[in-house]
Amino acid sequence: MLERIMAWTRERMNSRRLIPLPLWKHTLSSYPFLAQLTPDEQSRLRQLCQLFLSVKEFTAANGLQLTDEITVAISAQACLPILNMGAAHQMIHWYDDFVGIVVHPTGMVARRERMDAAGVVHAYSEVLSGEAMTGGPVTLSWQDVRAGADRTEAGHNVVIHEFTHKLDMRDGEANGCPPLWPDFMDAGSARQARIIWMTVLQKEFLNFREQVIQAERFGRPAPWMDSYGATSAVEFFAVASEAYHVNRLRFSEEFPEMRTLFDAFFQSGQTSR
Repeated sequence: MLERIMAWTRERMNSRRLIPLPLWKHTLSSYPFLAQLTPDEQSRLRQLCQLFLSVKEFTAANGLQLTDEITVAISAQACLPILNMGAAHQMIHWYDDFVGIVVHPTGMVARRERMDAAGVVHAYSEVLSGEAMTGGPVTLSWQDVRAGADRTEAGHNVVIHEFTHKLDMRDGEANGCPPLWPDFMDAGSARQARIIWMTVLQKEFLNFREQVIQAERFGRPAPWMDSYGATSAVEFFAVASEAYHVNRLRFSEEFPEMRTLFDAFFQSGQTSR
């Protein structure tokens, strides 16, 4: 069955013309972390984006005019995390649990409910720059996607954040650990691989959360990475992935153990399991 799916995706990839070169060059030049890729990486990313565009459906919301610039920019950033995880027709299966990508012009207002310690339910609104749903679409604010071009130094990127959640969700609900192969970091088994991953992630998450607490309560220096990562291990994984992909040098200085862990995953040449 998997072989038939891969053959189909190869046919889809070969049946569509490549993204026009002027548009592709514009996309690369608009986002510093894409411009810094090697020529080989840029070429492979273009091919992967072409396949991504052939199997995903973009929808505009709230009056946004959907353009090639928007779809290609989002596709390039969405495909960056899986760029070095195997052949194009294999890598795309990391994102096979959904089809739709909904793009809003600005942030989306989500209705939320929260129960306090006394059991009282509080309703409130939250403005989102993006959201990924288990088994469902990815929603993005184009305003925030475009702002990612200017937030490279700070390690922020909403597209990579939401698509990292999709990697995390590939084996069910997000938990901070994507599906891992048995020989990940010489683990010997999928169970041991998960233990290795979560040991490093949990330690770094707790350290990061303490930094955020110290900064917010006692005026200590704020950590470099987005403090939203202190919310949970799930969000820490997504926020750390943003920083890793758009400002790897600074990320390596701040989180050397995470850099090793992420290199083993994102630069593995492995396919999804």
